Amino acid sequence: MTTASAPAQCPSLHIFAENLPLHEPFRISRMAFHHSQVVVAEILAGDHVGRGECEPHESDPVERDRVMAALWALSGAVADGLDRAALAALLPAGPIRNALDCALWDLEAKQRGTSVAALAGRPAPVALPTVFTLGIDTPRAMAEKAERMAAWTRLKIKLGGEENALDLERVAAVRRARPGAELIVDANGGWTMDILRQMAPALAGLGVALIEQPLPPGKDAPLAGYASPVPLCADESCLDRSSLPAVVGRYAYINIKLDKTGGLTEALALSDAAEAAGLGIMVGCMTGTSLAMAPAHLVAQRARFIDLDGPLLIGWDRRPGMRYEGGMVHPAEPALWG
Repeated sequence: MTTASAPAQCPSLHIFAENLPLHEPFRISRMAFHHSQVVVAEILAGDHVGRGECEPHESDPVERDRVMAALWALSGAVADGLDRAALAALLPAGPIRNALDCALWDLEAKQRGTSVAALAGRPAPVALPTVFTLGIDTPRAMAEKAERMAAWTRLKIKLGGEENALDLERVAAVRRARPGAELIVDANGGWTMDILRQMAPALAGLGVALIEQPLPPGKDAPLAGYASPVPLCADESCLDRSSLPAVVGRYAYINIKLDKTGGLTEALALSDAAEAAGLGIMVGCMTGTSLAMAPAHLVAQRARFIDLDGPLLIGWDRRPGMRYEGGMVHPAEPALWG
């Protein structure tokens, strides 16, 4: 544990990293990983503690240590009374700001004896249906897992870039196993425009509801004017409000992730801005614990697609954690966050 102490009357910042083993290896188009690395920021002020969690990188200890050092460097600002507005001016969007922003929301709610939803002017959150994500595997293995997750009526299927023929077999196998499930697919930026043109009609025929990040971020200009038979969703191509103008006309949805937006503050603002621009909302997550899902769950209250299954993929979660039942994720208890 790394601790930055301040005088007793001042807020103090505590940070620590955790290495979370996954239930089984998880493969996406770019890589496969066996564990997730998260960093937690805690702000202590009197009898109250506010917490936030980020995932700097699934498996890179150098990136984890960089984030730890950057958070450590902010201990003085926290002791001086850093608030969310000052934080947004101090740091760019990203995981570091996310952990602190969520900790500040949590701390203020506890200090005021209210909820984050109330502070944000939002209705109290309710249970929502979340996808369960199937990592890349053989078509048979993915279909068998889909059958085991029968309570989850919405499934997200990771696909493998240049393996487009095999990818169609994967989706077809899952569709046969779960004929009534809502399916979305995620290429993680692994396709070319030619692959997308080949894949989209076939995926439409399999009843796929959404294609997430088909092209690499920064290389999606060819999507302008392309009439996809399956709606497209920007993930890495939309980080925060500054990247929103480039998304309009290329995608139908954006995937809001707090590690991209730099916390709940920007995520809520991005959701409002996207809706005003006529875009649909998806809310996603990294492979984190319930502490990371709780603030995202608040943003997800107005989302069409919800991907908050991170705790289901890891071998350990916080107590109390988010409650997952029957394909639904329930709001966080105040003892966890918010």
